[in-house]
Amino acid sequence: MGKRRIGKYPRAFRERAVERMKSCDSVLELARELGVHRSVRYQWRDQLAPRFRSEWQAPEETGESRLERENRLLKQALGEKTLEADFFKGALQKVAARRQSNITPGEAASTTKSGS
Repeated sequence: MGKRRIGKYPRAFRERAVERMKSCDSVLELARELGVHRSVRYQWRDQLAPRFRSEWQAPEETGESRLERENRLLKQALGEKTLEADFFKGALQKVAARRQSNITPGEAASTTKSGS
């Protein structure tokens, strides 16, 4: 059975462990590797929060997620504008069709009589 460390870990060790948490695939595997329980590492992250706060924000606040959200909103706006354009194109076609159906070949143009 291995010796367990009693007391605090050095600050530099805790900072490196928190740094590695950001880039690791499995926090549990990293906890086993370092010999520190997973929940302790989250406590370290919270204690060191002022230093790491901007790096541990919600994913939607990161640059990539912001760009993804902006991309989604732009695609949505483009879709709405495409629907509007299709609607107006169809409406113009209907108006043109009605005008053509009202005009019979050889019929005189409808004008108002002047001077009466």
